[in-house]
Amino acid sequence: MKKKFFALLGFALLFLASPLYAAQGDLAVFGLALGAGLAVGVAALGGGIGQGIAVSSALEGIARNPSAAGQIFTPMIIGLALIESLVIYGLVIAFILQGKI
Repeated sequence: MKKKFFALLGFALLFLASPLYAAQGDLAVFGLALGAGLAVGVAALGGGIGQGIAVSSALEGIARNPSAAGQIFTPMIIGLALIESLVIYGLVIAFILQGKI
């Protein structure tokens, strides 16, 4: 049910954004500003959810087996860094779009 809703929402957003591809002037600026805002918002939302799940799973593993804390902690930190790099890519895309306005 949720997958169908998000798929329908994505198609609706693509359909509504299609006039922006041929637009010039104020509508194009609106589309770039909207894209920049969505890039940062969606990246931060996805990164936050991903980091929360990763830390939750790591802490659950450490709680079940405290002697494995050293083996769990390092890959968790590397994974968090990789998740955060995706959020930074979203920020870079937003800066690129903002520079075109």
